[in-house]
Amino acid sequence: MKIYTRTGDAGETSLFDGTRVPKSDIRVDAYGEVDEVSAWLGLACALLRKSVGSEMADLLAALEQIQRDLFALGAQLADPADRIAPRVTKAALGDGEVARLEHLIDQLEGDLSPLRAFILAGGSEAGATLHLARTVCRRAERRMVALHPPADAVLLRYVNRLSDLLFVMARAVNHRAALPEVEW
Repeated sequence: MKIYTRTGDAGETSLFDGTRVPKSDIRVDAYGEVDEVSAWLGLACALLRKSVGSEMADLLAALEQIQRDLFALGAQLADPADRIAPRVTKAALGDGEVARLEHLIDQLEGDLSPLRAFILAGGSEAGATLHLARTVCRRAERRMVALHPPADAVLLRYVNRLSDLLFVMARAVNHRAALPEVEW
């Protein structure tokens, strides 16, 4: 299979159902933003792998699962007619995935001091990258809210919770690296 098809050379692309839309279509923009979140998480993973010891292994595993989730989310956004076959379970996100993110947030927050002020994004390279991924995730959420037909409600909950988790993960990474938070 070739990586190039030449079908997008005129500024159009196909959705999952074969519908041709401009590459500037809000739906294409939404799943493009989701793809960008995944790419930033890939960078965060690369930076975490450079960390000494196995203190980041739990975060790496969680981030890699989230990247898989984001592929599923992008597939669903590219399929406004809901034509992805039910047997393609890897392209499905549901309340269980949202609950998994909430559990991770609760688990990670248990090791952190409560927030008493806004904090500046930064810290370690991995922590700063997770903060950046969080902002792109919020942008993806804004694009998803603007979709017609609307994105499935569970996808919006997932992305909303993911941005919360990325904030907490950034704090956890910086805490484990013994870097203080800078308050605003």
